[in-house]
Amino acid sequence: MVETFVQSTDDVVEFLRDQHNQIKDMFDDVVHASGSEAREKAFVDLRQLLAVHETAEEMVVHPRARQDIEGGDIIVDARLQEEHEAKEQLSALESMDIDSQEFMDALLLFKGAVVDHAEREETEEFSRLQRDLDPDDLKRMVAAVQAAQAIAPTRPHPGVESAKLNFAVGPFASMLDRARDFIDSALR
Repeated sequence: MVETFVQSTDDVVEFLRDQHNQIKDMFDDVVHASGSEAREKAFVDLRQLLAVHETAEEMVVHPRARQDIEGGDIIVDARLQEEHEAKEQLSALESMDIDSQEFMDALLLFKGAVVDHAEREETEEFSRLQRDLDPDDLKRMVAAVQAAQAIAPTRPHPGVESAKLNFAVGPFASMLDRARDFIDSALR
């Protein structure tokens, strides 16, 4: 599993913003990798972080935004639609030849969509959570996000974007994903 180098554990918004920055850097690692093996490793690390990050948002952050911010349902529904589309794009990338121009073109389009999505989360959802929740709630949410990430699937699963589905399907998908990750790394 890819390590996350996130400093802030006192505020869920800062924690997730730090992960957004890490994800942007990881896209650059894939794009500028020196060869096939380095690109594949960088892509696997990126895929894993994206999968666990989005799952934790779906399980912890989005439900809280629905509950606690004005217009939360509309904001969260739009983010979930983007996350569904991102999972489909990430699944398509997984099946492409990592050395192909098709992969690079699709990766750059995907990066743009992910960066746009992160910016919308930060401005429309996270900033309002940070404003409306007290610091103790934001700190407790960090622990919940970290726990969700620890058990989250490491691959995209389009169609599993709700908290309920993540709780129902997530542990089984996570077990299968982590087994696949282990087997894949052993075969490299």
